[in-house]
Amino acid sequence: MCSRPRVLLLAFLLLAACGKGKDAPAGGDLLARPWPEIERQARGETVTLAMWMGDPFINKYISEYVAPRLKQESGVNLNVVSAQGGQIVSMLMTEIEAHKPQSTVDLTWINGETFYQLRQIDALFGPFTEKLPNAKFIDFKNPFIRYDFQQEVKGYECPWGNVQLALIYNSARVPDPPKNRDQLAAWVKAHPGRFTFDNTFTGMTFLKSLLIDFAGGPGSLDGPFDEAKYKKFSGQLWDYLNAIKKDFWKQGETFPASVAQLHQLFAAGEVDFTMSNNDGEVDNKVLQGSLPETSRAYVLDTGTIQNSHYMGIAKRAPHLAGALVAVNFMISPEAQYEKMKPAVWGDGTVLDVTRLPAEWQAKFANVPERRFSPKRADIQSKALREPASEYMIRISDDFRKQVLEK
Repeated sequence: MCSRPRVLLLAFLLLAACGKGKDAPAGGDLLARPWPEIERQARGETVTLAMWMGDPFINKYISEYVAPRLKQESGVNLNVVSAQGGQIVSMLMTEIEAHKPQSTVDLTWINGETFYQLRQIDALFGPFTEKLPNAKFIDFKNPFIRYDFQQEVKGYECPWGNVQLALIYNSARVPDPPKNRDQLAAWVKAHPGRFTFDNTFTGMTFLKSLLIDFAGGPGSLDGPFDEAKYKKFSGQLWDYLNAIKKDFWKQGETFPASVAQLHQLFAAGEVDFTMSNNDGEVDNKVLQGSLPETSRAYVLDTGTIQNSHYMGIAKRAPHLAGALVAVNFMISPEAQYEKMKPAVWGDGTVLDVTRLPAEWQAKFANVPERRFSPKRADIQSKALREPASEYMIRISDDFRKQVLEK
């Protein structure tokens, strides 16, 4: 996220301290109505969804599966616009400052620091998840669902998918990939120019995984942001990176501007590793022909971050009923099953499969198997919880100061 939304957020919070919520629109009465009544009100509405649109297969899932099924089953139209992270925060914050009665979007695909900031400015509708009929299939006590970057979601966003950071390597060139940070450093030094990471969300999530390892492993950074811990262990992280920086791609003088660019470097054979926040993405990318068939995904023995991504509803959404119906469909067994297929998206489900009807349990048990990714059951023991949002913000800023600009 760029620095401008953070500055705007700080200024806004100061202004909002005296009058928070005075312009909040009504919406709670809708949640008091029976679900069939909400469905009737939603019919004919056009719901605007703001989401990252950087992956053609995800876009196709939304445009060719979710939108037509939602229209067919519920009479709700879906209008998708491109926006993510700081753009969503800035947009909703500007609308609140201008006292606009309605937002320009209804739904937002969010998690992490974006959720944290939207909650700070009271821009999300809720709590609403308990109202969704399909929410009964979700285990909200699961810590990887209940907490978003250590912040309890409390019904203000609905889990949509669950993923774990995975490293992807070219097995034709790397027969034995490094399993921990010491092995990784040794590999980078022995193969100069063949490793890098992007300087955006995925790369910073990789750095957070290393930070947790430096801090002592699973649970070491749980709880609120700890300045003393951050300074101590981020210092060790920067020393580690700077010690091998000259052996990165382009001698560490620049880093890919997106994970898509990193994938392209990997596919072109310029580097031997890429990575993904979705442990199942490699199958999807091989099937679409953008990564070589020799690609394989794995996680470090010391663990990688697992998190959920969510659907949030704007507090001033003009089509609240339609938004509720849309989210309920997105967490339905059929929609979750479809996007779990490697050829569609390969996104992990947020449903507790044991709660599903028997026929759906059987279907989920027979989702087309991953060929190039590890099974989720084999890496769950290596899943690390996301630390508080401030760690992501600080790492993103300090990486540039302590590594990129040195």
